[in-house]
Amino acid sequence: MKIPQPNILWLKYILLWAAITLSLSSCIKHKVYPVIPHIEYKSLIKIPTSTGIDDKADFTITFTDGDGDIGLKINDTLPPYNVNGDYYYNFLIHYFELQNDSFVEVKLPFTFNARIPYVKDKLTDRGIKGEIEINLFINNINSSSDSIRFTAQIIDRALHKSNIITTPSIYIKKHL
Repeated sequence: MKIPQPNILWLKYILLWAAITLSLSSCIKHKVYPVIPHIEYKSLIKIPTSTGIDDKADFTITFTDGDGDIGLKINDTLPPYNVNGDYYYNFLIHYFELQNDSFVEVKLPFTFNARIPYVKDKLTDRGIKGEIEINLFINNINSSSDSIRFTAQIIDRALHKSNIITTPSIYIKKHL
């Protein structure tokens, strides 16, 4: 009885394909980003109340950071990240209203600024990119303006400041 032999040519093709696949995957380089964070506007989506009044919005930006040091730990409260310090918040958001045909920054009794949480992965020191989404209150009931916009900037743990982006203006439906 003759035992069937595997097709040698077929095995050679499989081995060649595996070798090419492995060599190509090892050649893929990760993207290199500058150590200064960079942000871009992605979206500002209004969230109306059940009565149709614009109340909140989801604000989303994309970011890159070459050394991956975005975010703060909860216990990062010593200088320069102390509560009343300039770097307590690492996501700076400023609010503007349309007044007399130009946008003017309005200081409100609360802040839109936020703390981006600490992100650590074994590869973050090679650079990271991602999205940050924050929910914002957009209906300032003390205002007569119905058009607003925001600026945003992020700061990494090395205190590198990103570029500043400006959202498009949005119309706020205040009442029915």
